Amino acid sequence: MILYYLKLVGQFFQDMKHQKLRTFLTILGIMWGTVAVVLLLSFGLGMQKFVDKQMHGMGTNLVMFGGRRTTLAYRGLPKGRWIGLREEDAALLKERIPEIQFISPENLLQVRIDFQRAYRLANCSGSYPEYGVARNLFPEPGGRYIDRLDQDNKRRTVFIGNQLRDQIFSPGGKAVGRVILLNGIPFTVVGVMQDKIQGNRYMAADGESAFIAFSTFRETFGRRYVGRIICQPSDPLQVDRMKSEIYRVLGAKYKFDPADKEALWMWDTTEGDKFTRYFFLGFQVFLALGGALTLLVGGIGVANIMYVVVRERRRELGIKAALGATPNMILMQFLLETLLIVLFGGAAGFAFSYGVIRVFQSPMLEQATRYIGKPVLDPVVVLVSISLLGLIGFAAGWAPARRAANMDPVQALEF
Repeated sequence: MILYYLKLVGQFFQDMKHQKLRTFLTILGIMWGTVAVVLLLSFGLGMQKFVDKQMHGMGTNLVMFGGRRTTLAYRGLPKGRWIGLREEDAALLKERIPEIQFISPENLLQVRIDFQRAYRLANCSGSYPEYGVARNLFPEPGGRYIDRLDQDNKRRTVFIGNQLRDQIFSPGGKAVGRVILLNGIPFTVVGVMQDKIQGNRYMAADGESAFIAFSTFRETFGRRYVGRIICQPSDPLQVDRMKSEIYRVLGAKYKFDPADKEALWMWDTTEGDKFTRYFFLGFQVFLALGGALTLLVGGIGVANIMYVVVRERRRELGIKAALGATPNMILMQFLLETLLIVLFGGAAGFAFSYGVIRVFQSPMLEQATRYIGKPVLDPVVVLVSISLLGLIGFAAGWAPARRAANMDPVQALEF
């Protein structure tokens, strides 16, 4: 049986030589459809990963909130009361809500930063040391973020963004160990942030900001209330429960109704993650359908050529049937020829697509892909493409193969 199918493959190549142009155009149609599927899915996946990276530049699974005015009366207290959060609220929430993995108060102030003759206006953030990890503020080699000793001893140390370093000193210049003035007060630079992609600028781009210990901020600039508190759940699936508990605990302390969602403003970054995930799922399905339709056109071309082949080889089919070839053998012969055409077209399409993807991943197109992301030939993309190729190839060959298998030998020999 194996020898029989090997002979069929050899016969297929002989038929290709006799019908070079027709076979080439058919394979070209499959190749173009494969290219459409692979490149559309690869660019779509690359864009999704790029957007995810942008969104997570400021941190992952973060919830930020601050005080506002109540809109509901509560236990005899009128509505319209201002809720002012304090530093100790962060410790209270951490103690009462086990779902919280990290929490830090944060205050923000625009300051003038001076170094020798250079100066710059920039946002200065005061927070706890754990804030750096939660917000992806990773230092360049040779430096560090604000640590616990800075917080406990109210040290005048500052961590600055890489873009702010370039503006104050020089692009890529040495900053660690130097002293800069924040509103005329000397601070020692202990670290510079690694360059990162940040789609959401938060209050300002992290690369253009300065960060100091919360205790130092309070001591230096003085703030009675906390501008915001930022926290991160230990399990992203528990974020809704964590938010409900925040309203309950703070509602009990500040005497407002936990159902009064206007008493606190709250920004949950996981909601943006959910939207992005579902948006790109639909986007990828749309791209896959577009590529599949293009591949379907190539499949129609394969079906047409196989119908022609069946018609041209009726006498051959009649002789094979007369010599004992079963309908299943004839069916498998034409299915095999169809799948070989699809295989060659698909392989050529994959090779071309891989070349295009490699070009877009090369350094020479770094700027072009900086804002759209680089295409990714993911195993999922390969699996979807191969599945579509197999499905369309089988569908294109089944009807002509069935026609050949059901052909009457006597009528075929009379043709």
